[in-house]
Amino acid sequence: MSPLPFWQLLLMLVAALVASRFIAWWLWRALAFSGPRVGRGLTGLAQRPRLGGWLQRRFPGTTRLVAARTAVDRFSGLPLTLIAALALYLIFLGVGLVEDLVEGEELIAFDRRFNDALGVIRNPHVVDLFGWITGLGNTETLVAVMLVATGFLWAHGRHRYIPGLVLAVVGSQALTYAGKFAFDRDRPDFVTFATASTPSFPSAHATGAIAVYGFIIYAIARDLPGMGRRFELGYWGLVLIALIASSRAVLSVHYVSDIGAGLLVGGFWLLSGFALTEYLRQREGVRRL
Repeated sequence: MSPLPFWQLLLMLVAALVASRFIAWWLWRALAFSGPRVGRGLTGLAQRPRLGGWLQRRFPGTTRLVAARTAVDRFSGLPLTLIAALALYLIFLGVGLVEDLVEGEELIAFDRRFNDALGVIRNPHVVDLFGWITGLGNTETLVAVMLVATGFLWAHGRHRYIPGLVLAVVGSQALTYAGKFAFDRDRPDFVTFATASTPSFPSAHATGAIAVYGFIIYAIARDLPGMGRRFELGYWGLVLIALIASSRAVLSVHYVSDIGAGLLVGGFWLLSGFALTEYLRQREGVRRL
């Protein structure tokens, strides 16, 4: 099947971005307005004298543990609980993906079919565009971006963010390259100008993009005023990460499961960087009291 015209592919991309932004904004608004009400409702339910007293008498240890893990006034409460739960979920997804890759042929067959299906969008202009996009996830580029971000964080007195950034990047890359040589998966056939020498699984571009750019988005949005500004920063930052990750499949240097594994690895270490940063921020706040 011959590739579609570039103008048609470009219109499809723009339409997808417009539709996804509308949906993401609707979900963001729904979460922003309903989340606090739900939280206040649950807190009020737990604080009812009869119910709270009965729970404390019946399950004193469990009640204290749940109260500590769901407290909203400190990071070690509900925020850490949610981060830990999401990180555990990413681990489960990653383990399942590895099992499918090692034990079954279905994932391998799906990867090959998906890679062949992408031939419809491998228009020469699209390949050139995604070749430029994939450069934003190269090791050299990510190292440069990380160093620049570290310099800005240091210059603005936000020293507590630097260890989290380093943890997210170093941890994700170390696990990614360990996985590459442990599984030693062959790459797909190189059908464009792009080539690579390391094994295929998982994608270091996807891992590095979500670790580096994801942490920078967090560092900027953490204290950014205005819900709209945080949304725009987060949405377009995620679009950038998605484009970098998908460029590896468009250029036929990774299978889609390689990219998924890379995003899971990078996402896990990104959450670890969040947790470390918030812990350091909370400890610094306690010291100032």
